[in-house]
Amino acid sequence: MRLKPLFFGLLFTLNFMCHAQNNKKEVLFTIDKDPYYTDEFARVYNKNLDLVKDESQKDLNNYLDLFVGYKLKITKANSLGLQNGEAYKNELKTYRNQLSKSYLTDSEVTNELVEEAYSRYLKEIRGSHILVLVDENASPADTIAAYNKIVEIRNKASKGQDFGALAVQYSEDPSAKENKGDLGYFSVFRMVYPFESAAYKTPKGQVSQPFRTRFGYHIVNVVDIRDNRGEVIVEHIMILNKKDGTIAEQAKAKSTIDDIYKKIQQGEKFEDLAKQFSEDKTSAQKGGLLSRFGSGQLSSEEFENMAFSLTLENPISKPFESAFGWHIIKLIEKFNVKTLEEIKPEFESKISKDDRSRLITISLNEKLRKQFPIKRNDKLYALLSKTIDNNIYVQKWELPANTKPFSGELFTIKAKVITGLDFLNYVKANQKPDNNIKPLKLWIDTNYQKFVDEQLNVYYNENLEKEFPEFEAVMEEYRDGLLLFDLMEKEIWEKSKTDTLGLDNFYKSHKADYKWKNRFDVTIISSTNENAIKKAQKMLKKGNTSEEIKTKLNINDKVLVMSNAGVFEEDNEALPKNLKFETGISEILKDGEYYFVCQVNKTISSDYKTLEECKGKVINDYQQYLEANWVSDLKKEYTVKIYPEAFEEVKTELGK
Repeated sequence: MRLKPLFFGLLFTLNFMCHAQNNKKEVLFTIDKDPYYTDEFARVYNKNLDLVKDESQKDLNNYLDLFVGYKLKITKANSLGLQNGEAYKNELKTYRNQLSKSYLTDSEVTNELVEEAYSRYLKEIRGSHILVLVDENASPADTIAAYNKIVEIRNKASKGQDFGALAVQYSEDPSAKENKGDLGYFSVFRMVYPFESAAYKTPKGQVSQPFRTRFGYHIVNVVDIRDNRGEVIVEHIMILNKKDGTIAEQAKAKSTIDDIYKKIQQGEKFEDLAKQFSEDKTSAQKGGLLSRFGSGQLSSEEFENMAFSLTLENPISKPFESAFGWHIIKLIEKFNVKTLEEIKPEFESKISKDDRSRLITISLNEKLRKQFPIKRNDKLYALLSKTIDNNIYVQKWELPANTKPFSGELFTIKAKVITGLDFLNYVKANQKPDNNIKPLKLWIDTNYQKFVDEQLNVYYNENLEKEFPEFEAVMEEYRDGLLLFDLMEKEIWEKSKTDTLGLDNFYKSHKADYKWKNRFDVTIISSTNENAIKKAQKMLKKGNTSEEIKTKLNINDKVLVMSNAGVFEEDNEALPKNLKFETGISEILKDGEYYFVCQVNKTISSDYKTLEECKGKVINDYQQYLEANWVSDLKKEYTVKIYPEAFEEVKTELGK
């Protein structure tokens, strides 16, 4: 699946901090008389200056050529009507909704929530809970019944009954039968906001008061509170241990990890052993190095606990097992918890997607009411109120047959008119089973205020482009990026996949670009002990297998030699660097701290790859070839006129 970048060829990124722009707006070039301006070009150039790796793209002449090519593609996309596609319009709408969220917020309340989250982030809570399910829209009777049940359970816990046993007996969380309600350690943003708040407000060793989430009523038992452990960087070696594997396979995995651990104890480098033997292929090529992580970020509590238990004085673990296999971990660095400033952007993003965002919404609504004062037509409102009856409580209320009396102005938001009929349609659409606000007048007044808030937010959202120039710029970039993606899919990517003849001809004409390096079908024996490798060489010459050699030499609980086998290209990290390209048993080779002897069963000389062997790269190269020719064709299809004087002014202003 392809990702949809915001800019193809030029590297568009969302950057709201880019203020270095050309304030003048002059025509830089036209495409079939449609103008494109200097301010956009300067803004895009400045934004991407530090991102481009190709120095040629920093040259303004080259950059202008790229920019013109980009706009030619957008022109072509519009001429094909791609902007009218439903998928395009839906995705653009979705993106705008996402982008607008950062504007539809209250920074003051957000900051308060960030500070609250940070204070909780400093601690990790181990808790267990009991849940009594009740739907958010449950009837008052069902709600009261659920509440009374959770109160009764809490009373039992308060009198000393075992919380885990109560969870097994009463909790309606499906996992409670197995884990007795135990949630393990968790921190901020790991639970829904009401649950998190109840847990952090309950002292260690106590049971919370009943509280409600969207799932139902809960009580939480705070078993332990500890400081946030921070983050770590580790290296690891992993040997897969298939749970459905045979006894022999599982025994081999355990034997292999034990052998590796013995070699580490003998002083061999952890990183070299990881490269040779770790079956986590992603980290193995980096000497087993994993990205920095904190509690709860990995899917293995066993791995995390072991990693955090290590110290720089005793940095290497013994072999241990997780759900994924056998591991040995080496601690590289420990980090304290992040400061508030360091973690603030991450928390702001999480808050926007969290239940606590409702608090921000409430605050924003209050500000919008002040920014856009509403004067209601009370006469019309009274008329509207008389048309709404108790049928709304059973979702049977219908619009009056004659809606004309209600089509007048109920209120305005600047120049936007909101009619009485708009409100009645809102009422009809918002009839719900949980409409239990009584009396009826209170229900009408409550929903009217919700309607006003909704309309204020809609108006504010619709006019973000007018209020915020940077928002308008980003939307334009994304709009063009989506069009370009659809165009490239149509004109380049699909063609490169389906044009088998063209792909085959391209491969044949560029065959020299697709060659294997020399390859070895080889068994590799390695050791840091020269005498051991000499013995291994002799045994190989006598026809002994690698397993026989290991059995003979790895005695008295000491691992002297290890083996690896397969087909490797030259320069592969597993091969000694000075291995000769010839069959037979090699001389003893030294590479770093290791001695090697290799039995080369077969050499495979450098040769051209078949199309099937390199198809992915050929397709990618073919796409680039097609695109380059396509841009040339577009320059012939459309008339491009560049205004040299305007371009020279841009150069001067950009200091080029």
